[in-house]
Amino acid sequence: MNVEAILKTKGAKVVTITPETVVGEAAKVLKRARIGALVVSDDGDIVLGILSERDIVSAMGDPTRRSGLLEKPVSCLMTRDVMTCVPEDTVQKCMALMSERRIRHLPVVLEGRMIGLISIGDVVKNRLDELESEAGFLRELIAS
Repeated sequence: MNVEAILKTKGAKVVTITPETVVGEAAKVLKRARIGALVVSDDGDIVLGILSERDIVSAMGDPTRRSGLLEKPVSCLMTRDVMTCVPEDTVQKCMALMSERRIRHLPVVLEGRMIGLISIGDVVKNRLDELESEAGFLRELIAS
């Protein structure tokens, strides 16, 4: 199974914000959309960074960064070196990358443009579905 199959199931909608969006507004968008990360982009196509709940909480927990945090632009907190994947990448490859780098979200990029976003939840769900299908096949094989 590959990333393209996940996007076909979940859709390609990605919630984005601009680098100038203030952290307080980004937090509202995260809550309203019930998601854990926002892709930072000027045009919705080019990934400039990613802002996660973890980034915000980490900054809130740091007394040297806490003051005025909600009024600062997300560009101050976002991860700039964003790991990405392509539609042809396997689920196993993405799982390994997410585990190794301890990240929960991967923008899906094709020819330099973002076409979707997958989360660790999407990857785990896909893998569980695969395992259930394999188990069903084996049960049928044994029963026949």
